[in-house]
Amino acid sequence: MRYQWIIFDADGTLFDYDHAENTAIRKTFEHFGYLYNPDYLAIYRHCNKKLWDAFELKQVTIEELKVNRFRLFLDTIGITADPNPFGKQYLMELATGTELIPGAEHVLDSLSGKVGMILMTNGIKEVQRSRLHLSTIKHHFSDIIISDEVGVAKPDSRIFEIAQKNMEISDKEAVLMVGDNLSSDIKGGNDFGIDTCWYNPGQKASDPKIKATYEITDLEDILPILDSH
Repeated sequence: MRYQWIIFDADGTLFDYDHAENTAIRKTFEHFGYLYNPDYLAIYRHCNKKLWDAFELKQVTIEELKVNRFRLFLDTIGITADPNPFGKQYLMELATGTELIPGAEHVLDSLSGKVGMILMTNGIKEVQRSRLHLSTIKHHFSDIIISDEVGVAKPDSRIFEIAQKNMEISDKEAVLMVGDNLSSDIKGGNDFGIDTCWYNPGQKASDPKIKATYEITDLEDILPILDSH
């Protein structure tokens, strides 16, 4: 195959994070006895993105992110509640979300035994390890690299250096990064010097400063790319 190793992002690339997030927010409200308004999801996502963007820029720690996103969210929707237990319950609910992106299982099954595969995520360790353990795809990965455990996050090249050591390979041309996030997955792969594949099912506008080697809208479109020589 064209590559010997593939680094897959987790959320939004293999796991259907939108579905898991929606379910976790709703169940968290139910747990604490609050009436859930479907409009809350978009508000939460805005607050959450603000904190994750700050995390990628190293402006907040992961522990600060866990609490502050819910402090901001609850303040915005006018609910007076302690964000700490709210955030903890949300993580417990999220840790059970194993829904996959359409085609993810077929892609991994097709690649099994042909290339090495590593999962790399900027997610929270207790959530990501639980979800992978409960999923049907865990056996495909030789390793899972979680920013929360290794102390660096995409797009920092140091997390890719960790992956390279685990792959025991020196040839960067033999490695492909696949992910849905331009600023973390694609920029990170580009900066490290490996080929990148942007999974862009929503056909979002590209960034002229961040160019992926490949762009796909359907996850299964990666198979002919990998089979070509």
